Amino acid sequence: MRQVASKKNHRTQLAILAIVISVFALSLGDAVIKATGATLPLWQMYVLRSGIALPVLLVIHLKRGPNRIESIRIESMLWVFIRSVLLVVMWLCYYVALPIMPLSLAAAAYYTAPIFIIILTAVGTRKVPSFFAFVAIILGFCGVIFILRPETTAFSLVSLLPVVAAFLYALAMVLTSVKCRSDDPIALVIALNIAFVVGGCILGLWSGAENSFVFGAWVPINITLLAVVVILAVTSIVGSIGAAIAYQDGPPATIAAFDYTYLVFSLIWGLLFFSEMPEWVALIGIVLIFLAGILSLYSSSDTN
Repeated sequence: MRQVASKKNHRTQLAILAIVISVFALSLGDAVIKATGATLPLWQMYVLRSGIALPVLLVIHLKRGPNRIESIRIESMLWVFIRSVLLVVMWLCYYVALPIMPLSLAAAAYYTAPIFIIILTAVGTRKVPSFFAFVAIILGFCGVIFILRPETTAFSLVSLLPVVAAFLYALAMVLTSVKCRSDDPIALVIALNIAFVVGGCILGLWSGAENSFVFGAWVPINITLLAVVVILAVTSIVGSIGAAIAYQDGPPATIAAFDYTYLVFSLIWGLLFFSEMPEWVALIGIVLIFLAGILSLYSSSDTN
């Protein structure tokens, strides 16, 4: 579910390894955010994580070639800005859901994004989705119902936030494909991290609320907190660069299929860190969403 493809020759084995390492790092970072949500407010995490990641990304970016500094085209700057805002809000929705949902269930609901990409693409191109795409949409919808179970008394509207995040991600990826396709992927990651810092500072204007995951008061920096933020920065950098390498070096449909190993890692982290084991109904939902994602990838490659 990361993006950016290249026309150079594929190195599929390297690309698969890169995407697996990427989702391993990103899922671990999300587990750390869930674990520290009670002590580290989200706005502060945004600022510190991206504040550490940005200098590293800039060094990597500049070392790739002297022309990379201008690798976002002037005509696409507005679209890069909109893309970054969509992704910052997307992660805000996803992270807010983590303290109240098992990690694996939030991840599965979030991975409905390919279904939304099919729908948005169909609306944008005014083309009827293929048979496989229709099946994927139905399976994805059923999977979300199995996971969220709106008929139960435990259901909360906040549980829909990962689905909202999936929709925002789909919007950002369709925009990336249409408007930002020629822009350098590392430059897009840098722009996103700048947006995280700015977004964190804006959220921080309302900080100070007690027991608030988003607007909590600034937490004094100590060795433990610094170690947590460094881990988050490292997982973010590894995840972003790994995804860029994977989608540049491998067939997009193949790499996107391995992107779904995030669901496996989220199950593992949920069990190891939080003793979370989804009920069998939720597991069925996870499997349905996984199958829907694979079908959506097949339908996309079939129409290209």
